[in-house]
Amino acid sequence: MANISANDLKTKGVAAIEAALAEQPEAVVSVRGKDRFVVMDIAHYHYLRECELEAALAEARADLAAGRVIEESAEAHLARLDKLA
Repeated sequence: MANISANDLKTKGVAAIEAALAEQPEAVVSVRGKDRFVVMDIAHYHYLRECELEAALAEARADLAAGRVIEESAEAHLARLDKLA
């Protein structure tokens, strides 16, 4: 993963990010020698979000298949939540 210093960002701006992302999908921004942020191309961000949503869908399907679900009306759900509070 590429690394960009905060100083590079100050002096080179977006060009520093573009250079770091030219060969890799993500780059770490370091501040005072410590990794603080990750920057990435928007297409890569959308890809990661899609992966995250696919994982959540797979988890929900597994819960449904294993019977780890509760079927109830909205009113019953709210009443159950009130009891938990």
